[in-house]
Amino acid sequence: MMALSTGQLQLIEQRVTNDGPSTAIAYLLWLFLWFVSGHRFYLGRPASAILQILSYFILVGFIWVLIDAFLIPDMLRKKRAEMRQGLMVEMMAMNGAEPALA
Repeated sequence: MMALSTGQLQLIEQRVTNDGPSTAIAYLLWLFLWFVSGHRFYLGRPASAILQILSYFILVGFIWVLIDAFLIPDMLRKKRAEMRQGLMVEMMAMNGAEPALA
């Protein structure tokens, strides 16, 4: 198995930084569009967004949306890690190497 070069890893990190979700946007969506779970849709979590919207009708959702203020950093980290993994697989495929399973 062929490892990615430092330059390729830097390119991946640059793409994740440029194309990945923004912390500021995630929190703005959380602040202004909490009632439609905009931040969860933005971070690629449509199933939990819909569940959160439905739970507003039983008050749990309002508590859940407050808890999300603390969960957003982890959701951002996971979304960026997914992007990073996809870009690594893509880069390794272009090099003709088999991707390593993480």
